[in-house]
Amino acid sequence: MRIAALYRYPLKGFSPERLPRVTLEAGEYFPADRIFAIENGDAGFDPAAPVHQAKIKFLMLMKNDEIARLSTRFDDDTGELSIRHEGREVVRGNVATEQGRAAITDFLTTYLSPDAMRGPLRLLTAPAGFRFTDSRSGFLSLINAASLAELEDRLGAPVDPLRFRGNILIEGLKPWEEFALVGRVLEGPSGLRLRVTKRIDRCAATAVDPQTGLRDLPVVRTLMAAYGHIDCGVYAEIIGAGSLAEGHRLRAIDVEEREPLGL
Repeated sequence: MRIAALYRYPLKGFSPERLPRVTLEAGEYFPADRIFAIENGDAGFDPAAPVHQAKIKFLMLMKNDEIARLSTRFDDDTGELSIRHEGREVVRGNVATEQGRAAITDFLTTYLSPDAMRGPLRLLTAPAGFRFTDSRSGFLSLINAASLAELEDRLGAPVDPLRFRGNILIEGLKPWEEFALVGRVLEGPSGLRLRVTKRIDRCAATAVDPQTGLRDLPVVRTLMAAYGHIDCGVYAEIIGAGSLAEGHRLRAIDVEEREPLGL
């Protein structure tokens, strides 16, 4: 299978950043993915003792579809997070400073409708070893382009892979063949090894067009009607460090026999 694209989502629920190459470390998450989140009212998150929180406690596409119309970028070198709206930068702030975090949440408070907020907004930074992922085991996610192509036929409309907010878009598998990878290991360049852990069940966020913010496709209902499940994509954990770039290839290995499975 071939890597078609790589994405990170520094701010949970907001726009992706496409990456040409990434270095993955064993036991870690996808780099700079879901390292920030906007707490929507007091969720009781304690950075000194971080506990996985339900996504409903944060701004997210499932409930706050208007954030799809915002484009966010995080600068790893400066620590600045910027937000653009309709092609114009509307706010920029250093997430390491109280002033920078306040600038971002102040903008979002005025941008969102009042009924979208359950209380004051707070920009959270994930402490070491923690991420604001939907799943406790969501170290990274893979989406199969062939599955999306078949889903397009069912829906009768184009399906942007970004609806599924995956880290790795793969090509070269048959539709839904990614589910057969669960429990297996993917090997890539420079020693990279990924253990595929589980299928990803989907929510109403996939109904939202990632560019316009419109709820225009019944993705979850179509998955259930056509296939009897609401799954699309798989989670994996990094068990061997290595680099990954667009165009690189992965091969599936049986965990016990360590022989190629021909995918």
